Amino acid sequence: MQLTLNDASWYVEEWGMGEPQVLMLHGWGCDHTFFRPIAQELSRDRRVLVPDFPAHGSSEKPPRPWNVGDFEQGVAELIRTQMHAPVDIVAHSFGVRVAIKLSAEHPDLVHRMVLTGAAGIRKPLTDEQKKKSEAFQRKKRFYDRLASVPFLSKPAAHYKEALIQRHGSPDYLALDEEMRKTFVKVINEDLTELLPAIQASTLLVFGEQDTETPLWMGQKMEALIPDAGLVVFENDDHFAFLHQWERFNTIVRTFFQ
Repeated sequence: MQLTLNDASWYVEEWGMGEPQVLMLHGWGCDHTFFRPIAQELSRDRRVLVPDFPAHGSSEKPPRPWNVGDFEQGVAELIRTQMHAPVDIVAHSFGVRVAIKLSAEHPDLVHRMVLTGAAGIRKPLTDEQKKKSEAFQRKKRFYDRLASVPFLSKPAAHYKEALIQRHGSPDYLALDEEMRKTFVKVINEDLTELLPAIQASTLLVFGEQDTETPLWMGQKMEALIPDAGLVVFENDDHFAFLHQWERFNTIVRTFFQ
C-alpha cells in the first residue's frame, strides 16, 4: 500500500495477521525485500508491516533533506495510523537509527526490538582520517567559492564532483545532490545519548566480522541500553541476518515470544 507519512509518499508491504504486530525497518540503500524471508516467517501468526523508507524501493524522495528525526516522525505516524501499538520492531543498520530514536522518544509505541548491524554510534576518527577530512572540506569550500563567479561556475562544479568521487563513500556517491544532504545529516547524528532512555527489551544481533557497524558498537549498545542482550554471528558480516536468516528467524521468534 502507498501512504503519505510526514509529507512524503511511503510504500508499505503488509503480511499476515495477529498480535503483537511487527514493524521491520531496513538499512540504507536497501528496501523491504531484504526482510522478506523474515517477514514471511513472522507473518504465520502476526501482522507484519515493512515500509520502504523515502528515496528507497517504491517510496518517493522526501520533500526536503531529512534527518533521523524526520524518518522517525513518519514511522511514528505509520504505527499510530496503521498498527496497534505497542509494536515489536526488527531493524537493520540505518533502520536501527530510526528505531533508537523512536523507542527513546515514544516508548508507548514500542514493545520489544531486535536490532541487527545496528548503526547510531559515530566511529571516532583517527588522526590521519581527521587530516584527510579537513583537507577535503578545505578543497570543497574553495570550489564552492569559485562557483560563485559566473564564468567559473561550471569548471568549479566539475572539479568539486571529481573531488567527491575520489573521497565519497559508495552510499554517498550513489545519491543525487539533494539526497546527499539527507545522507550527511543522517550519518553525522550520534544517538549514543539516547540509548539509556530506551525502555523496550532489546536484543542486538551482530556479525563478528562486521566492518560497517563493528562489534564494539553492539557491545557498547548492550552496556548502555537498560534491558539489552547481545548475540554474535561468528565469521559473518553486516548482513549476517540475511546470510543466516533461518537462525535469525529462530532467535527473533524466541525473543518475541
